[in-house]
Amino acid sequence: MVRSSAAPTYRHEAVAVVFKITDSELTVLAWQRVRDPYDGAWALPSGPLAIDESLGACVARHLATKVDLDEIAHLEQLETRSDPDRDPFQRTIATAYLGLVPSTAEPQLPENAAWIRAGELPPMAFDHASVVTSAIERLQRKLSYSNLGFGLAPEEFTIAQLRDIYSAALGRDVSATNLQRVLQRRGQLEPTGRTAPSRGGGGRPAALFRFADRSLAITDPFAALRPGDRTS
Repeated sequence: MVRSSAAPTYRHEAVAVVFKITDSELTVLAWQRVRDPYDGAWALPSGPLAIDESLGACVARHLATKVDLDEIAHLEQLETRSDPDRDPFQRTIATAYLGLVPSTAEPQLPENAAWIRAGELPPMAFDHASVVTSAIERLQRKLSYSNLGFGLAPEEFTIAQLRDIYSAALGRDVSATNLQRVLQRRGQLEPTGRTAPSRGGGGRPAALFRFADRSLAITDPFAALRPGDRTS
């Protein structure tokens, strides 16, 4: 095969996989396309890289301008996709980012955007369904050895609320007792000294906790977090 010596010309875009726990489900931000290719399919927020900006600035710009999303608690580069046929219109390199939004955030979305179930995706444009799968795998792995749960949790929470967040993100039941024990042993959680507002019905008010650090920290690089197990 003879390769041309001419400088390659192709589009480079940033793609955002933004997760949020919505109604005890792991959801991902997407919007429905209204033009070809993939008219009517759902797609992740994305946009071209400007000549004078970094990829990180690019993904932040497109999220801010297209969906008015400014409550991202964590954003990190996920992977780069370079299949020559991933975009039927033109050669497009895509660098994907993983973003997390607290469960209490309620950003204003355009009419054609929504939080859709990450585990039951509708037909999606390009290779975006595969990118979501990669992001879920990254999220679940990092929950096992870091404090990344802070990105999905509100500023303060009960252990039961945190358990629900981890259960949704991991896709399985989580023991609240074991979760608290593991995360406190790793120095991720600290008590606030306050309790959650009473909802009536008696009983002891639930203590409120917070993450000790709301920026990414590797707390146990060799761990495989299984909060539902009897041992860890």
